Amino acid sequence: MQSTGPTILVIGATGKFARLVVPELARRKAVVRALVRKPSQGDGALAAGATELAIGDLRNADSLISAMAGVDGVFHIGPAFSPDEAAMGVALVEAAERGGARKFVFSSVIQPTNTRLKNHASKVPVEDALYSSSLEYTILHPANFMQNIGLAWPGVVESGRFSEPFPNEAKVARVDYRDVAEVAAIALTSELLAYATLELCTGMFNRNEIASIMSEELGRTIQACESSFSQWAAGARLPYGDRELQLLADVHEHYSKYGLGGNSLSLAAALGREPRSLRQYIRELVQGTPSVVPAQDKEKKHG
Repeated sequence: MQSTGPTILVIGATGKFARLVVPELARRKAVVRALVRKPSQGDGALAAGATELAIGDLRNADSLISAMAGVDGVFHIGPAFSPDEAAMGVALVEAAERGGARKFVFSSVIQPTNTRLKNHASKVPVEDALYSSSLEYTILHPANFMQNIGLAWPGVVESGRFSEPFPNEAKVARVDYRDVAEVAAIALTSELLAYATLELCTGMFNRNEIASIMSEELGRTIQACESSFSQWAAGARLPYGDRELQLLADVHEHYSKYGLGGNSLSLAAALGREPRSLRQYIRELVQGTPSVVPAQDKEKKHG
């Protein structure tokens, strides 16, 4: 009889980032148990490759203990900008210990000790809880996700502009979250990355460089632009309230002053290969983009 792999509880398995971890675990023969708040959310997790569902809430400790039954490992990425993100993460670490889990992978953030950024600092109590636990932890410090470029891609193709609310020249570390997901799966299904804290970054790029790659891959010019935060947020249609938007504005203000540093060495070592490049990511966006007439061409056509 063929044995199954470890059972891994994935927090946020229906979200746009944690769900990328699910197929990586499934490829490694893990049994993926997705934590969802209500049964109606289960279909998305099952479609991503989960085989089990657990109904629970990060704010309900008893439900977390129930979800941990028979679990070997836990993957956790906190809800962005939530005011009680740290408390929920610590509660999950405690539940993992009480429930008998052995491994815990926490997708934190690059430079969590940068206390000027509250959303970065909110990861520190969770990391501290892991360092002070009996769990075999792996802590991931991913840079700015390339998938954020993907969210903006339809507007880039239509307008011919790539805009963010910090200077074009500011260099920001980026990473494809699929590589982060692969590292998480390696950590949860092997001993290779036990007790490691890893900075995960592909490289640092300014917006002029990114727009240049976009232009080359699309075969037409994409202009790098700087917008105000309010203009950018309105266009992005983010599902955030005033508090969350202010925290995000603080992040972009930090990028304006200092950029965001990062190095690809530990990511390449953890993967055993070179990470996905920004050009590869943009090329995939181009290949998946329907034909859209650029805004400037529309104006000429109707002028």
